[in-house]
Amino acid sequence: MKAITLRNVPQAVARKIEERSRELGLSLNKTVIRLLEERLLPTGGSPLGSRRYHDLDELAGAWSDEEAAAFDRAVAEQRTVDDEIWR
Repeated sequence: MKAITLRNVPQAVARKIEERSRELGLSLNKTVIRLLEERLLPTGGSPLGSRRYHDLDELAGAWSDEEAAAFDRAVAEQRTVDDEIWR
């Protein structure tokens, strides 16, 4: 693999890369590679032309522990079996 050094990265771009890195839980290096792949190889580099979609990436892992617990409490009743119906 080729090593590339970037200089004079604008602050706004660097901030966005750092944000995305935290969101994805990846190193800055892996995040930059992923961003470049997504932009330059939209088919994922596959000879079959299959495309990688990231439509729900913004939602994955977006809830705090408290929000997830509140959701679980809200749907708990729906996860139980109603004995009256299943007789």
